[in-house]
Amino acid sequence: MSVNYGSKRLVVGAHYGLRDWLAQRLTAILIALFALVLMARVCMIDGPIDYAEWKNLFAPQWMRLLTFVAAVAVLWHAWIGLREILMDYVSVAGLRLLAYTGVLVWLIGCAGWVFQTLWRL
Repeated sequence: MSVNYGSKRLVVGAHYGLRDWLAQRLTAILIALFALVLMARVCMIDGPIDYAEWKNLFAPQWMRLLTFVAAVAVLWHAWIGLREILMDYVSVAGLRLLAYTGVLVWLIGCAGWVFQTLWRL
């Protein structure tokens, strides 16, 4: 009589990276859409772009929300990409964990800076 403890989750195979692959594609689409919206809004500004125009560009709440979503997409996209690179090229587990921690601290710091800047405008 055999007893099965835990789940029967496979950790190998072609389907394992599908979630990360899909997340990379979806975040890339979000980033591209934000870039298109931003370029369209910048092209509608007459004359030189100074601080006041830049502030007015991000004044509508929908633009701030879109920027927030795009910033989250950039951070998630960066985390997935850097994590995959570290998994592929850093073979020492302790060094990889240290690198993961450094990347996470850096990305969280970038997120704080982006959100502080966005809502200070």
